[in-house]
Amino acid sequence: MQLDLLKKLGFSDKQVKIYLELLKLGPSSVRILAKNTVIGRGTVYDVLKDLQTKGLVSYYKKATKQYFVAEDPEKLQDLVEKQTEQLEDVSKKLDSFIPELKSLHDKGGEHPISRYFEKTDISKILEEVLRICETTEEKEYRIYSAEGIRDELYKNFETFSDVRISKGIKVKAISLGEGGELRGLDKRKFLNSKNPKPTFILIYEGHTAYISKNSKKELVGVVIENDGIYETQKQIFDSLWSTL
Repeated sequence: MQLDLLKKLGFSDKQVKIYLELLKLGPSSVRILAKNTVIGRGTVYDVLKDLQTKGLVSYYKKATKQYFVAEDPEKLQDLVEKQTEQLEDVSKKLDSFIPELKSLHDKGGEHPISRYFEKTDISKILEEVLRICETTEEKEYRIYSAEGIRDELYKNFETFSDVRISKGIKVKAISLGEGGELRGLDKRKFLNSKNPKPTFILIYEGHTAYISKNSKKELVGVVIENDGIYETQKQIFDSLWSTL
């Protein structure tokens, strides 16, 4: 018996148990169903009412007793069709409701959201940079390219620069320390730095990412999602850029 199928139709564990027992027994009273399923009578009665609403159970009276009967299991297809229609209706209404929800989400964006990345997930930050910059009017991001970090940063995304160029995304880089090369659609200036623990910083639409090494010399990253922090870091970068 594919119990999971019934659960995917919205059945609870008790509804599945009582429905299957009713199919097996045929017309049954609440007392019999409660006894066979070891579920309290009150709960059995409530579940039967829910199954009636779904169109899967009906009842009749005989003398002073009430008997419940499971409808033909093909009624389950009717339930699927009904739920499908309801979902389609919800989907149409969501089209007009999503802008309202997005407005609430954007207002909530006033509070910084931080995400932490282990060494195996660092490439996801690079993927996000491309995904977000591709949709912006500026199509540009800024980086503090730190010596000691940059050589490891792209190991799991060696084609990053090629993909960036193919998408027409520009980058301004301030190199901290020696090294760094131009690949296309990029500009680079240099800032002497003898920081023994450098941090690679990416500044892209609404986000600021910080990538450095932990005590095990492994890359770790933190992305802060906040328009205010992004704008501040962008202004500091541009101010420094103009002096180099």
